Amino acid sequence: MNKFCMAVSALAVSVSATFASASDGCDSGEIVAKLSHVTGGTTHPKVVAANKFAERINKELDGKMCVEVYPNSTLFGDSKELEALLLGDVQILAPSLAKFGSYTPKYGVFDLPFIFKDMDQAIRFTKTKDGQQLLHEMEDVGFVGLGYWMSGMKYFSANKPLLVPNDANGLKFRVQTSDVAKAMIAAMGASPQPMAFSEVYGALQTGVVDGQENTWSNIYTKKFFEVQDSITETNHQLLAYLFMTSTEFLDSLDKDTRAKFLQIADEVTQQANLDVKSAEATNRENILKAGGKINVLTDAQRQQWVDAMKPVWKKFEKDIGKNLINAAAGA
Repeated sequence: MNKFCMAVSALAVSVSATFASASDGCDSGEIVAKLSHVTGGTTHPKVVAANKFAERINKELDGKMCVEVYPNSTLFGDSKELEALLLGDVQILAPSLAKFGSYTPKYGVFDLPFIFKDMDQAIRFTKTKDGQQLLHEMEDVGFVGLGYWMSGMKYFSANKPLLVPNDANGLKFRVQTSDVAKAMIAAMGASPQPMAFSEVYGALQTGVVDGQENTWSNIYTKKFFEVQDSITETNHQLLAYLFMTSTEFLDSLDKDTRAKFLQIADEVTQQANLDVKSAEATNRENILKAGGKINVLTDAQRQQWVDAMKPVWKKFEKDIGKNLINAAAGA
């Protein structure tokens, strides 16, 4: 068996004969699990984790299970992948935690601004009883979490320095389609502008939006720092993905295969999150080396941001749950 099979679109196959189709990699009789995600390239944390997971499954469960990876929306895009999981057209996904608002409001705890001081605190929370219970929050729908794949903390950038929340007053910020994110921007006196990730650089460059929020890796690799005055090291929000499968697929596995599948999922998740910390630190330095400017907040300035965002916590407290918010904040 080809120990690692990477699926590509028909267009990519026509361009380069070095790629093989997904169906060529798995042996007859093996359980085929399709892992679909929307990220391209080779270095993004999600890409690295997905490929490592497939590599380990295909080696350690050789003859029993084979994982095929479909990157860069070559199988399903953002809008179709969750439906495809329920239909059994794909077995494993890693969508943003911000995508589950229509299924459960509780994942909104990860979106709350300034609930985590840094990624270490976020990782600690995912390992608590509350964090682990959230993996099973959508089992009644047919989804089950395997782990949380971190991509880093988020930082604000803008066409002017942002040292306190009032500095953002009147500006337009690109955000994901998250109610919490929209409320966060509004709390700064700014205007939230939901927009596809692929459109952000052009929107910043032309002034369609004045600022954005993202991880060091995304800010560096997408060159957002080139079209912004500076970035503020706010650590205000977590960017993470839910590594997940369907309850139907998980329940279909025999006891030993299921145990090994879950073990590999957990080990890959833990290592991936450690690797992200290192990659984020490297890309922070890369931004500085490339001439980008980073504003470091004093304790007093950061407290102003925290205080400004507490009403956002209160707004979503009933839906998310006060105890869950307190658990995350105290992790």
